[in-house]
Amino acid sequence: MSKREKIFSLPIRVYFQDTDAGGVVYHASYVNFMERARTEWLRTYGYSNAGLMKEFGVVFVVRSLKLDYLKPALLDDLLEVTAQVKDAGRSRISIIQTVRRGQEVLTEAEVHLVCVSLESFKPVSVPEVLSKQWKK
Repeated sequence: MSKREKIFSLPIRVYFQDTDAGGVVYHASYVNFMERARTEWLRTYGYSNAGLMKEFGVVFVVRSLKLDYLKPALLDDLLEVTAQVKDAGRSRISIIQTVRRGQEVLTEAEVHLVCVSLESFKPVSVPEVLSKQWKK
């Protein structure tokens, strides 16, 4: 991981819709939290998903996802969901993400994204305006 790449953080409150009947965050909700954080992280580079689609005709898709659930989040918890570039290539990027409650790490993930053409859904180069920032 590049030391120059700062860690992006998004606060997320756990709502009832995120939990099971016992008030424990449902396992798939963590994937949604991480997607939101990646979307807002992308905005820090000046692009939204809609902007990438409109300007470059590309979108990032999840190629693979590895999650480790360490401790449960609970109803009404205030979480911090992070995103940080681990590695980037011509058409792919790997992101490390965590979900924390205070200093306590609840979930860790490594997400591999691929930049694909909207027309063919085949891999294409990441737009240079982004790749040059990620490969510092």
